[in-house]
Formats: sequence, structure tokens, C-alpha cells
Amino acid sequence: METARADAAAGKLSTAAASIERALRIEPRNPRLWQELARVRLQQRQFAQVESVAARSNSLAGSDNALRAENWRLVAQAREARGDTEGARAALESADKLGR
Repeated sequence: METARADAAAGKLSTAAASIERALRIEPRNPRLWQELARVRLQQRQFAQVESVAARSNSLAGSDNALRAENWRLVAQAREARGDTEGARAALESADKLGR
């Protein structure tokens, strides 16, 4: 994941995504890896992927409300970027509920 983050920071988004996907083949039930992939997909402007990957992370996150809330924030950013203001607002509300 550290390599993927460094690649993403350097603008090597395809390489970052490939690193995370390799890690997911080893640990497919790791919700943090799925979240990191959602972050990279957001940078790649693959907004539908952000939503599906963040949802996958949430399904594996269990009681980790902080992780789940951050996934909802990623979804909100993806929706806002697509012009879905109401959907983004709903996603932020879901994040806020988890933060309580």
C-alpha cells in the first residue's frame, strides 16, 4: 500500500492501481485496500468505480465506522464530480451518521 500511495502521489495512477490490485489478490477481504483503490479511482476520475469499490470496502469494514465514514466521503466526492449534488449530500449524511 505504501508503494501505491507513493505512485499515486507521483501521478503514476495506473501503477498505483495495479499495486493495490495485486495486494487485493493476496488479501481480498482487506477493507483498507479497497478504500485505497477507491481513492486512486477518484484521482483517475473513474467515478462509478469509486462508488462500487467504496461499497465493497464498506461491506468488509464491519464495525470500523471511521473507515466506513471515509468511504462515504469518497462516494460524495465522486457524486459531486459527476454533478449529482443531491447524491453527494446523501453520502455525506451517511458519513456524518457514522461519525456520531
